[in-house]
Amino acid sequence: MQQSENQPAAIDVALWPYPKNEGDRNRWIRSLPPDELERAARYRFDRDRTSFIAGRYLLRRMLSAHAGIRPSEVALVADEYGRLALDRRDAPRFSLANADGLVAVAVASGCEHIGIDCERIDTEIEAAALESYCSPGERGWLGELPASERARAAVELWTFKESHLKALGIGLREDPRNVAFAWENGLPVAAHNGERDGRWFHRLIESGSQHVAALAVCSRSGLPAIDVRLFQDDSTESE
Repeated sequence: MQQSENQPAAIDVALWPYPKNEGDRNRWIRSLPPDELERAARYRFDRDRTSFIAGRYLLRRMLSAHAGIRPSEVALVADEYGRLALDRRDAPRFSLANADGLVAVAVASGCEHIGIDCERIDTEIEAAALESYCSPGERGWLGELPASERARAAVELWTFKESHLKALGIGLREDPRNVAFAWENGLPVAAHNGERDGRWFHRLIESGSQHVAALAVCSRSGLPAIDVRLFQDDSTESE
């Protein structure tokens, strides 16, 4: 059941199949500080620039609701690896993912780590790429699937791995084969460097679009409640 913005769920996930028009993008961009404006300008392709701008716009809207501040007051700081955090005491943990046509933000209360990733479901993953990110067990699992299911399963597997590595704050600085997934009772279970940790939970998130999204959560108290909603941009001016 969806909760109000004044009582956010333990994990609040917003998915946004953002519009791709210049007017909206010009409005969103007014919420970006100078350093993010510079980064947006460096994107070579317009689709990547728009995705970045939409992601930061959604992130500020989400964090402002959780922290009780205006979006313009959301100050983000990056660590040495580029991982973002809200510059505020008792700030919630969060994760942001961008894909062409969709941005996703997860904000958590009471979790040790959280990561979200989204990818286009029609992403083509070549055999060489599978070798570089799949463990032998995962390649065997993919090989046993019907050919009609294999392409989607490969994208979902990659999304699980990326969400886990993002939750750890290390991303692709670590070999993705070090995080290996298996399925128990239909649910994904990860082993990191061969060791399983019962605090970790992984779930696919229904995106309602041509994308797949995955959530990775580390929590000592079990899987928290997850509230998923489509973001509705009701702002018409810079805040």
